[in-house]
Amino acid sequence: MSSQNSHNILHETHLLSDTSIHAIAGALAGTLSGIVVCPLDVIKTRLQAEGALDKQRGSLKGGLTRTMDSIVKHDGVRGLYRGVIPIILGYSPTWMIYFAVYEKSKYLLSTVPQLDPYPFFSHCLSALGAGAASTTITNPIWVVKTRLMSQGRNTPWHYSGTWDAFKTMYKTDGIKVFYSGLGPALLGLSHVAIQFPMYEKLKVMLGVSPDSNKPNPWAVTVASSLSKMIASAITYPHEIVRTRMQIQSKDGQYRGIIASFKKLYQEEGFRIFYTGFGTNLLRTVPASAITLLSFEMISSRLKQIL
Repeated sequence: MSSQNSHNILHETHLLSDTSIHAIAGALAGTLSGIVVCPLDVIKTRLQAEGALDKQRGSLKGGLTRTMDSIVKHDGVRGLYRGVIPIILGYSPTWMIYFAVYEKSKYLLSTVPQLDPYPFFSHCLSALGAGAASTTITNPIWVVKTRLMSQGRNTPWHYSGTWDAFKTMYKTDGIKVFYSGLGPALLGLSHVAIQFPMYEKLKVMLGVSPDSNKPNPWAVTVASSLSKMIASAITYPHEIVRTRMQIQSKDGQYRGIIASFKKLYQEEGFRIFYTGFGTNLLRTVPASAITLLSFEMISSRLKQIL
């Protein structure tokens, strides 16, 4: 029996256990990174929403520092952690589902002979499938998170907390509000379809074997950071559209993905699609590094224990 067949049989024997481990490690890693970068997430959301809200609450233009000062001035330090509960509720199941589906898909696709010579393509398919599953299931949580983070003293809405936001939004706008922005979010799957195959490729380029169960912290940090930066630069505009769709009321002005892109471009110019991009990198690059490094280390450790 070949070593490859032995590996496959061993993997199949422990497939359910591996999937559970990947789910647990993903939930813990996502939660940790979400808490660490929550203040930057709040600032990024405010910057993305400023075109729609600054007439009501005063301009937030001026970048990260002035936006942070404005939040602290009006809402206190607690304002920087507005939406942290939805982040915990969102990041945990998002990465739990994502990593469980992604790792299982990678294994299943590796057994397809036609895809064996094309690991980059199989990683793309795995990332798209995992992203679609996690995005669709957790979208309501991210809508609530965006509303909580973007609210201020003069916004059309004010929620006392996460549960109040869920109840009020359902009562005011119905169930459909929780799936606002889902179209752009699914369009944003191009992000993971770029990031994760690049991440896998960069790890190999940095000397990590695809079959290795021992994480290399330096390689994971570099690979995750570079892949995140490139993917973000390419796909960031969809986040602006998604945020605008999520914060609008039931009779809002943004209808459909293409129409929203056109409206934003016509009214605010091309630069609007990269509003808050610098802040986004300051948030997402460390978050990506923390998430992937934590996932690799936790899953490796759990496999040793179990």
